[in-house]
Amino acid sequence: MTFAPLTWIVLMCLAGMVASIAVSLLASLATHPRIVPVLVSYAIGAMLGAVFLDLLPHAFEHATDLHQIMATVLGGILFFFLLEKLVLWRHCHEHHCEAHEHIGHSHSPRASGWLILLGDVIHNFVDGILIAAAFAGGTEIGIVTALAIIAHEIPQETGDFVILVHSGFSRMKAILLNMLSSLATLTGAVLAYLLLSGLEAWVPSMLALAAASLLYVSVADLIPGLHKRPELKATGLQIVMILLGVFSIQVVQTLIGE
Repeated sequence: MTFAPLTWIVLMCLAGMVASIAVSLLASLATHPRIVPVLVSYAIGAMLGAVFLDLLPHAFEHATDLHQIMATVLGGILFFFLLEKLVLWRHCHEHHCEAHEHIGHSHSPRASGWLILLGDVIHNFVDGILIAAAFAGGTEIGIVTALAIIAHEIPQETGDFVILVHSGFSRMKAILLNMLSSLATLTGAVLAYLLLSGLEAWVPSMLALAAASLLYVSVADLIPGLHKRPELKATGLQIVMILLGVFSIQVVQTLIGE
């Protein structure tokens, strides 16, 4: 069946949205309150795996200046730190400094959820640009690349959903927000198709910024929460689930031949 490149791009992005919704629905069935803390460990591993095995390597591959990429990651981490501070200050102003009462033993969980969503939107937007760029090289290359991106998103979307639920969002709202964030893929793809020469140069920096958001949330917000369970059995389970999250990213990359 022959379609125009833009038609293929839209169809593959819509397929990715359907996959994202399906993953969120399946994750919602598995997120019993007692299971969520365990899945948070998995989500940490999936995010760290996405940062160091996917986003940063791709940013380095497309970059002309590696120092600029690392500076973007550093700047992104500081940006998300300030962004979370703004959320905490707003929360304090509206709720009589409840945020300050929890600082030191519980970050503003909802802030972590919003940061994850922001990073996911950036990541999905970049994925859309990559899909459009691949179709510029031919329909077959575009389809393979799009399927690879969709497959890679499965473990990350699972982790994102778990973190949103862990951050206090209802399951239905988490599903809706995941679905809305996936629209960024279609937006990035269509814009890239229309203005590919202008957006392609921004891909490395956007990948680095997406990596910074995942790195900040996993290290600054989620990992400290694991230290509330210092007992040996809980620590062992956390390590296993983190490694499983990293391994899932590696498996997907191996299967798609990256």
